[in-house]
Amino acid sequence: MPETTRLTPLAVMLLATLREGDMHPYELLRLLRDRRDDRLVPLQKGTIYHTIARLEREGLIAEVGVDRDGNRPERTTYRLLDAGRDAVDSWVRAELPQIDRPGDFRVALAEAHNLDRDDVVALLDRRRELLVASREVHRDGLSRARERAVPHQFMVEVERQAVLLDAELAWQDSLRHGLVTGTLPWGVDGLPSHHQRLHVSKETLA
Repeated sequence: MPETTRLTPLAVMLLATLREGDMHPYELLRLLRDRRDDRLVPLQKGTIYHTIARLEREGLIAEVGVDRDGNRPERTTYRLLDAGRDAVDSWVRAELPQIDRPGDFRVALAEAHNLDRDDVVALLDRRRELLVASREVHRDGLSRARERAVPHQFMVEVERQAVLLDAELAWQDSLRHGLVTGTLPWGVDGLPSHHQRLHVSKETLA
């Protein structure tokens, strides 16, 4: 993949889903919608077809066949290439430690299972350092504002962010504990069979 190319979150999710097997764009769209991944990225048919075409041009996926079902239009099936697999892993490694792009972080977290357990722990540890630093900035700002008798109404957003940072750190520490102790199944060993995985639904997460 060219160094100047940056994957969109949708592209990452499409590539990651193709790890499960060869699929055509409509099948990818249906599967992502069934899993309610529209919580993370917009799932528009035209955008998905456009993204698939771009991924093929960039050598991240390849056409492996065309089929027709009755009177329906032909459907082209695509396969994930090694370059596409590497691109997903690189993107997740870049975004998982970040705290300033929450949308990208959610996608990176959703696809973090593609990385080794130890890699995820190390990346989350880097993210924790940023979260702690941000929390201290918010706490210091609140303390100075109170000393200056800044009206409370001007501080409610900062207070909310401080509370959210506390919650984020508590959640991340819990996740890290599961990864380090092995109580959280991870990677290939934590997955059901290919057939079962392909039909996992996230409707309960809506």
